[in-house]
Amino acid sequence: MAQLPSLRHNNRIMPKIIPQEELEAILDAVSQFTEGATVEGVRSTLNNGLSRRTLQRRLAQLVDENRLNIEGKTKGSRYRLPRITGEAEIVMPRPTVEASGEVYIPISPEGEVIKTEIRFPLWDRKPVGYNRAFLNEYRPNESFYLSEETRGHLMTLGGSSEDELPAGTYVKQIFNRLLIDLSWNSSRLEGNTYSLLETERLLELGESAEGKDAKEAQMILNHKAAIEFLVGQVTDIGFNRYTILNLHALLSENLLDSKACGRLRGRGVGISGTVYHPLESRKLIDECFQQILDTATAIQDPFEQVFFTMVHLPYLQPFEDVNKRVSRLSVNIPLIRLNLSPLSFVDVPQRAYIDGLLGVYELNRVELLRDVFVKAYERSCARYSAVRQSLGEPDPFRLQYRTVIIETVGEIVRKVIDKKAATTFIKQFANDNLPPEDQARFLEVVETEVMNLHEGNIARYRLRPSEYDIWQRNWK
Repeated sequence: MAQLPSLRHNNRIMPKIIPQEELEAILDAVSQFTEGATVEGVRSTLNNGLSRRTLQRRLAQLVDENRLNIEGKTKGSRYRLPRITGEAEIVMPRPTVEASGEVYIPISPEGEVIKTEIRFPLWDRKPVGYNRAFLNEYRPNESFYLSEETRGHLMTLGGSSEDELPAGTYVKQIFNRLLIDLSWNSSRLEGNTYSLLETERLLELGESAEGKDAKEAQMILNHKAAIEFLVGQVTDIGFNRYTILNLHALLSENLLDSKACGRLRGRGVGISGTVYHPLESRKLIDECFQQILDTATAIQDPFEQVFFTMVHLPYLQPFEDVNKRVSRLSVNIPLIRLNLSPLSFVDVPQRAYIDGLLGVYELNRVELLRDVFVKAYERSCARYSAVRQSLGEPDPFRLQYRTVIIETVGEIVRKVIDKKAATTFIKQFANDNLPPEDQARFLEVVETEVMNLHEGNIARYRLRPSEYDIWQRNWK
């Protein structure tokens, strides 16, 4: 009897390809159960004719891909969406899907290849360890991850009129805005659920958001301390052990055992959601860590220096945890010193960032992470008005919801809603009036508009000075 042909990838037998929209529908169903979903609960919500056995296979696949967590091993097992709680557990975050498909950033053809490769099921990806040659082969000022054209583009965007003034002049002028932006975005990329306004209230007033895990508040406060360290000691910071180890100590305070804070790890760590296995030898970790610092210091171009660090610090995983956070803050070292626009990771999709890192971990390919970095820096420059006009067309989301954004901001002022209640008000409005895939972005945009409201722009929201004055007194 003739055998049926098998689907193969690189001569390996491939499992049946499941439509992504089918898996997304299951994730949507699970998300509706705050206490976790049973198989029958998911079936009743889906109502799409999947048999119980087929649904169980789909759920098992999502668990294997770290897109769902399972609790229990009996008929009462429940499924939940995962949350990122630490560096040593990189969870593939669930993408936000629009009508046109997954929300992502524009990426290069090389980035598309990497994205496809790292999204094969775990069992079809070859386990790999740390590749020392990937670091050894890089020659500062001879090797380049960023093309000359890209480096010039970023310099044009990030340059400021303070480039010949003392180091740190530019960042000190926008410090309050950067403190909130970078603390929130870096924490958001770790799965932190604080909103932008809740982050502002925590940092300015010390008020934790109700119903949130205390670890989330600690994470944000640790970012504040680390950013203050970078800006306050601008003449001393650099790619040296003093700076990076102390960054880690500040970012990990009260989240790790105190013995692990500011120290390189001496044991192995596992990373779920990937087939990459970091180094375990303390001696090799120390050698590679110092080599990364020495190489970064020798790189002359600030953007190549930034991106080299963004690639190699997370790849080494020098600490027991909090490696990505150290990387995201340390990339600002040369930007702060040279009075360039800082990088706050505004508008970076969580999934795209993780995909970029997995490309480095598993394939030693930097193109997808490079695409994320370039877009992130462009958006950060726009945030700080460095060269806003260089970014081309207006934000299509803001254009689409322009009237709704104006009306929502106006309502917050006319109803004299304070900081504590504003986030709840915006969330409720979004839940009632916007499709689910646009609600998180709408919350961020409206919160940003409210935070930037002043007497010189209230006419945009059809507000009278008397209304603004009353609201402003209550808001503060």
